[in-house]
Amino acid sequence: MNSPLLLPDYNSGPALRSWLEERGLSIRKQWGQNFLINPSARRSLVDALDAKGEVWEIGSGPGCMTAELLNRGMRVTAFEIDPGLCPILEELFAPSGRFTLIRGDVLKTWKTAQRAPYLLGNLPYTIAALFMGNLIEDRCFFTRMVVTVQKEVALRMAAPPGSKDYSSISVLCASAYTMKIIMTLKPPSFYPVPHVDSAAVCFEKRAGAPFPPPFFYPLIRALFASRRKTTANNLQNFLVHSGTLKEKTAAEQAAAVLKGCGISGRERAEKLPPETFFALAAELEKYVGTGDDHKRTDRKDQGTD
Repeated sequence: MNSPLLLPDYNSGPALRSWLEERGLSIRKQWGQNFLINPSARRSLVDALDAKGEVWEIGSGPGCMTAELLNRGMRVTAFEIDPGLCPILEELFAPSGRFTLIRGDVLKTWKTAQRAPYLLGNLPYTIAALFMGNLIEDRCFFTRMVVTVQKEVALRMAAPPGSKDYSSISVLCASAYTMKIIMTLKPPSFYPVPHVDSAAVCFEKRAGAPFPPPFFYPLIRALFASRRKTTANNLQNFLVHSGTLKEKTAAEQAAAVLKGCGISGRERAEKLPPETFFALAAELEKYVGTGDDHKRTDRKDQGTD
């Protein structure tokens, strides 16, 4: 890979800061910029991705991971929000002929990009669960993803049913992928140094994963909305607030749905495997229609319960 600019020293925080300052730039906390300066971790993440051909990279920053991907012969579509870094990234990597930059907030721009089979991202902590939820709910699937997130979020993403970390984001991710935490990254692996541990999660697309019924995604959030309440109580509340009631009362309709699935309403959502959420959503559709009006709900708190 040839470039008209010299790459910065990606292994040194102070050197990286100096390189940015020479170009009139600074590290921006509001965008969650914590650059991965651990070279062994960068190599391990790309090894785990095991990508061939096209890759989406979320949050290129100064290009720490971009350089690693391009050096291995991949074609990279990079998403970057920092307007100061964008022209530098293009100067550094566009000459390779295998680099495309999408400028702006990835939450708003990802739909504009040509799809790729692989995704790599050092995701800002503030958008990690929301972004992953958006991809899955909009059925933008990848053969494999490797994302670095706050360790607490990683544990929720990969949590099995019945564990203390099992939540709506666990079910959402498991509906399409199998997940594995592949490494924990201590704060000194990044610059600036964050205040929390991070973890990398590998997502493998599930072969033959069932197509979610229309009510599936809003139902997940509803059943985890009040963790101390039973499935029956949360399902009743969902029916009342979603406006899906027909002739039955909420309690009667919830009881009918649960009976149709052979599920005890006394269970709590954190005990239910993803397959049960599929069954509940499919059964609910029999009673209240397609649920098309409820597929696109407010995702502000997606996966944070």
